[in-house]
Amino acid sequence: MFGEIPQYAAPESGKPISTRMQKYQSAFASTSGATLTLKSRSSRLRRREFEYAIPTLDAEELISLRRSYIVEKIRHIVPYGNLNWEIDVFSGENQGLVVAEVELPDEDHEIALPPWVGPEVTGQDRYYNGTLAQHPYRSWLHHDAAVAAE
Repeated sequence: MFGEIPQYAAPESGKPISTRMQKYQSAFASTSGATLTLKSRSSRLRRREFEYAIPTLDAEELISLRRSYIVEKIRHIVPYGNLNWEIDVFSGENQGLVVAEVELPDEDHEIALPPWVGPEVTGQDRYYNGTLAQHPYRSWLHHDAAVAAE
């Protein structure tokens, strides 16, 4: 389980790679650190992901270079069946958004969905960290309210 994870997500629209910086504090031990994650957009369900430990000071400097909001969230690891689900509870500009994600061994792996899982959002760009950094969930609420009022 991780503590609060501020992230810098800076993909450009239509680009094949997204970048994420995260600092973490372990909830179970007195460890902390930072990682750099690169993700591809290879298929609807599967993305290649590369993650590297980096010095915390480097992460803080890179986060300070951002051009958009920081995506803030608390990640919870929840075992269900034989898989671990990552439950991201967002804060800041994305307050109110909760996303559940599971890493599958392969695209054809069958899973039993937990009863607390909501609608499927896989492949919907608006839920990617890069999009949330540029168009936060809070802006969806204002946009959706304006559309409903028309």
